[in-house]
Amino acid sequence: MTGRERLLATLRREPVDRVPISTYELTSIGAFGWMNEEPSYTRLMHEINTRTEQLPLWGAHMPRSPQDAPVDYEQWQEGAYTVTRMTIHTPKGDLTAVSKEEPSVKTTWTVEHLCKTEEDIQRWLSLPVNLMPVDASGFANIDAEVGDRGLVLCDTGDALGWVAPLFEFGEFTILAMTEPDLVREMCDRMHARIMHLLRGTLEAGCGPFYRIWGPEYATPPYLPPSAFKEFVVPYVTEMVDLIHQYGCYARIHSHGNIRHVLDYILETGADAIDPVEPPPDGDIPLAEVKARYGDRLILFGNMELKYLEQETPVEIDVRVKEMMDAAKAGGGYVLMPTAAPINIPLSPRTEANYLAYIAAGEKYGRY
Repeated sequence: MTGRERLLATLRREPVDRVPISTYELTSIGAFGWMNEEPSYTRLMHEINTRTEQLPLWGAHMPRSPQDAPVDYEQWQEGAYTVTRMTIHTPKGDLTAVSKEEPSVKTTWTVEHLCKTEEDIQRWLSLPVNLMPVDASGFANIDAEVGDRGLVLCDTGDALGWVAPLFEFGEFTILAMTEPDLVREMCDRMHARIMHLLRGTLEAGCGPFYRIWGPEYATPPYLPPSAFKEFVVPYVTEMVDLIHQYGCYARIHSHGNIRHVLDYILETGADAIDPVEPPPDGDIPLAEVKARYGDRLILFGNMELKYLEQETPVEIDVRVKEMMDAAKAGGGYVLMPTAAPINIPLSPRTEANYLAYIAAGEKYGRY
């Protein structure tokens, strides 16, 4: 089977020759292709691109605010860090956020969030929502590049996924518990933009696989399961319903503790979930998720990145076998790490462990 055939059959719960193997954001295709320009990743990327199922992330443009507002950027250096200040001009005054990037670590740190005061929230809410035409033109190129090696994973946040990062997270959790009506108002405003964007990508033929990130902001211990039902379920259910109307599949992305929200995830109608983290990073073993929900959810994940970065190839082989024993039976499982390395250069230990991970997936994933 080709990678594309293997993934589609898994999503449809049809027979496959082996469990699909994903390396998550490590792919030569799309937004995360930076590692293909980094020599220390060369050998690993060759193996990934020839031996695993490709699932590159792609998404139509979604700005940090839900509106098309005047925005200015300033950038300067602080030692090794590139610092960027974003200023959004609203009818009630300016909003500012500051982020930092460092060349040897491929991520961005937010050091000043957009909403810091009650006045900032009102400024954010004062922006008009302008539903602009959706530009999904980039999808066809990335889909053609993937070809029969896999599927493009169309990526979109839910309302909470875009609202929560407007705040320092501790402050957001307090706001969600003390001012739920205000959080809902912000989510409603963002949801209108998300649904417009989602419908535009679906009408443009993007698919058939979508990932919805953001629900993890309302999982324990950050917020109680009741908050998940309030701030996630109504919005994500509408998203999943729309995705299904176009014959596509929806996967919920939620790190951490999912035991007490899995029933709510089922309530949304989602087809799949990732990354199903094992305890102690999560709070429910893969075998239990499979036994209780495996007939209704396709399971992606369970291999913690820290194992791939810190353990040995022998230990990785054992872990992959345990994952296959827990979730392989009956199909509906995709072997996948919970994250991807972001450091430069790539550690030789990490490289060796990824190669062992792929080999073990091929060995133990056969049906």
